[in-house]
Amino acid sequence: MLVQERSTPKSPNSKPHWRTINRFAATKNLDFSTWVSENVYKIVVILLLVLTVAAMFFLRNAGDTAALLCFEKQAQDLERIEFPRVDWNSITPISDKTSKFANFRSERWIVVSVSSYPSDSLRNTVKMKGWQVLAIGDSRTPSDWSLKGAIFLSLEEQANLGFRVVDFLPYDSYVRKSVGYLFAIQHGAKKIFDADDRGDVIDGDLGKHFDVELIGEGARQEVLLQYSHDNPNRTVANPYVHFGQRSVWPRGLPLENVGAIGHEEFYTQVFGGKQFIQQGISNGLPDVDSVFYFTRKSGLEPFDIRFDEHAPKVALPQGMMMPVNSFNTMYHSPAFWALMLPVSVSTMASDVLRGYWGQRLLWEVGGYVVVYPPTVHRYDRVEAYPFSEEKDLHVNVGRLIKFLVSWRSEKHRLFEKILDLSYAMAEERFWTDKDVKLTAAWLQDLLAVGYQQPRLMSLELGRPRANIGHGDRREFVPQKLPSVHLGVEETGTVNYEIGNLIRWRKTFGNVVLILYCSGPVERTALEWRLLYGRIFRTVVILSEKKDIDLVVQEGHLDQAYKYLPKIFDQFSSAEGFLFLQDNTILNYWNLLQADKTKLWITNKVSESWASVLTNDNSDWLSQQASMVQKVVSMMPAHFQVSYKDTSANDKNLLLCSSEVFYVPQRFVSDFVELVSLVGNLEIHQKVAIPMFFVSMDSPQNFDPVLDTTIYKQKPPTNSSTLYSAKVPAVHPWNVSSEQDFIKLIRIMAEGDPLLMELV
Repeated sequence: MLVQERSTPKSPNSKPHWRTINRFAATKNLDFSTWVSENVYKIVVILLLVLTVAAMFFLRNAGDTAALLCFEKQAQDLERIEFPRVDWNSITPISDKTSKFANFRSERWIVVSVSSYPSDSLRNTVKMKGWQVLAIGDSRTPSDWSLKGAIFLSLEEQANLGFRVVDFLPYDSYVRKSVGYLFAIQHGAKKIFDADDRGDVIDGDLGKHFDVELIGEGARQEVLLQYSHDNPNRTVANPYVHFGQRSVWPRGLPLENVGAIGHEEFYTQVFGGKQFIQQGISNGLPDVDSVFYFTRKSGLEPFDIRFDEHAPKVALPQGMMMPVNSFNTMYHSPAFWALMLPVSVSTMASDVLRGYWGQRLLWEVGGYVVVYPPTVHRYDRVEAYPFSEEKDLHVNVGRLIKFLVSWRSEKHRLFEKILDLSYAMAEERFWTDKDVKLTAAWLQDLLAVGYQQPRLMSLELGRPRANIGHGDRREFVPQKLPSVHLGVEETGTVNYEIGNLIRWRKTFGNVVLILYCSGPVERTALEWRLLYGRIFRTVVILSEKKDIDLVVQEGHLDQAYKYLPKIFDQFSSAEGFLFLQDNTILNYWNLLQADKTKLWITNKVSESWASVLTNDNSDWLSQQASMVQKVVSMMPAHFQVSYKDTSANDKNLLLCSSEVFYVPQRFVSDFVELVSLVGNLEIHQKVAIPMFFVSMDSPQNFDPVLDTTIYKQKPPTNSSTLYSAKVPAVHPWNVSSEQDFIKLIRIMAEGDPLLMELV
């Protein structure tokens, strides 16, 4: 079809070529106003788009994010995390049907990740008796990896175990240890030591350092020091300060808390038995972050940082946290669920986030974390510490601690709470939904291998905290050991003003003082602990009357020795036990040269020790002598021979006032055996103690440290003339009130000037 063009009329004078020119000239006139009117809708759309982009850019950079909330909310809705649905009652059991260790069982496991051939440290680890080493391989592990005494699981063997968590684990990371934890639990684990292959357990004995047994005969039922909850705003602690290193901080400590280097004003106490997570300190290269490693490094020399091995272990109360790592930590069965290593964060952050996550949940079952003196020596390989791998730690860990302390859940079972917290942490962007799914898989795997989730306990958070009374306060002044600061080694171990105190503490920091109070304990118990608690590991107070509030145990002086075996057992790791009555002053600064492996007693002090000839009448001495001979007749040969070498005549009875004596750890079992031989016989303390001592060892082997003790039967009119700071002990001295204590402090300040700080 042809369309005829519309043309203007011809002019009479027109020429043929003008027709063509006129055709173009007749085209519509496109001036600006006409163009705008015809394209107005396009212009409006473009302007709106430009203004929207500009507004978003401006508001984002100006920090006014309120206007963008609708945009971000829409974006978040698109990526909303789905809460896993788990049918807890229909978990199919998983048994080991593929590995050659299917029938193997052990209660104590050491789990370690290996990416290279066995190290010397790992070769030493497998030699520890009673512990089974489980090595977990990754994609970097040599295919021919082997170590006698260790169970090794390759990637292929891990995949065949049937655990759900395998689907979430990277191939080239130590977080594959999660498979190892499940394998150990499946094969009977009750304790798992989380380790790496570059640390040697000090003395090759985990039981020497950790509380491996929490219940039963092997458990140490002792009272532990605990950080004070006096400040409710304090949510994190640096345990390295407690163990003598004030300028060192652990990986995972918020950098804003690095400057908190002062020692504790005071501690409180908590009963042992619930320390389900036990964090050890590492000598050599402790667990430090890249900031410390690169700012405190002196050239290419490896770190060799040492911590105080005599400092008491310390617990953290609910509401306070600390970093927990994956290479020197003991987990007990009630906390096995806390072993899961997250996978959506960097490897340098995984175990730290796990530690904080686990600590928060541990409060739900009434457990707590305890930090122990050096347990391993870890060697510095002088290698790179990638800061980029720790950025999520330094950015988020402070916020994470605040979040965890304030977090609450209404769930009624532990595993439901665990999944609830993992989901909440993903919503807060501490990790991703991948770890939420991993958590669900992990919990199902735990149930599948037979793990029983612990019952929930009442949580103290949110309740009004009881005031800490003076009787509940415990003193401990940490050492200040040589450290490294900005590449410069500190020349002195401590400032001169506390040098003596640290030296005394170093000598007696693992010796328990057993103090018998014959006076009113409600007036003096705190004062005795202030005086002697600065020096000794702890002060156990015995008195005729028990006082729970003041932690005073009941004991009758006439037979006080019968109460000592229980205390010995309570502090089984102590180096020795020093018994003291409150009517005797102990000048501890004069005991430094004594041999703590020998017995100490006042056998060379004539007023205190005597050999008395008894008659055959029925007086008290004869009755005591008769009971002594009965006990001697039941003694094993070595005790009986030693006793008779000292007391050849059956009519002689050894008497000792026994206001002060010392029993080293190597004689504790002998002392306990002798007490058991006495049984129900009412042998007096003054008779029993000298009998025990000469039965355990010859007097010529006793340490002479107490030989120069000032001992008077009756105090002089002016008691101050009796005192001397140059002897080990002074008797008698009466302290029955705070005023008496102040007088005592002032006179003892001659030997220990820092005592004046107590008054």
